Amino acid sequence: MTSTVILQATGGFGQYGQLIMLGAIAVVFYFFMIRPQVKKAKDHKKLIEGLKKGDKIITTAGIHGRIADMNDTTFLIEVEGGVKIRFDKSAVSLDATKAVVAPTAKA
Repeated sequence: MTSTVILQATGGFGQYGQLIMLGAIAVVFYFFMIRPQVKKAKDHKKLIEGLKKGDKIITTAGIHGRIADMNDTTFLIEVEGGVKIRFDKSAVSLDATKAVVAPTAKA
């Protein structure tokens, strides 16, 4: 009895209604989940490629420092007191040099 009521309630889109709804869900999923993630990854890659020796950076762990040396996959970061730490390039979350300069340029 309940299956008959449920089947009658789902009508309205015709024979291809389920396919249309599945397609709509896929489109919404793409625009709200996949596309922003791809854009964020591209922006992060562009940020890492634009870094150079002497730039101030902040890592994903929250460590602030200045780039002392660069390799293909790692940075040597100098923190306060002359201590140097090697980090993977993917651990960089923010270019503090550009973050500090940008607000003063607008003022």
